[in-house]
Amino acid sequence: MRLLLDTAALIYAVHYPERLSKRAAAAVRNLDNALDLSSISIVEIAIKADSGKLEFSEVILRKAIDDLGVRIVPYRAEHASRMFGLPRHHTDPFDRQIIAQALCEKIPVVTPDQKFSLYKEITVFW
Repeated sequence: MRLLLDTAALIYAVHYPERLSKRAAAAVRNLDNALDLSSISIVEIAIKADSGKLEFSEVILRKAIDDLGVRIVPYRAEHASRMFGLPRHHTDPFDRQIIAQALCEKIPVVTPDQKFSLYKEITVFW
């Protein structure tokens, strides 16, 4: 199964695996699953790390991507266009972009963020 990790799920998997739900942890460990990460998550991590809000270096990010076998999904114009008319259940701009991408790609999202469930077309793994 193809799964899109949101930024928090990736951070939990690396720094706080005990915070992953049992279902999310099993999904991340299952080698039959294809784990994807939005390029938007890389931007979010870089911005938050540079501002001091997150202790997560580029080296840690690259190691996490390699260790988890994560594929990076580029953020394309069709993903951005999906933002038009997207309900405002969520106000975080990074999460809204990940939601739009998940909707376009039809990928379930691994996230602890309950607001993702408000988007009826998204399957949330947690």
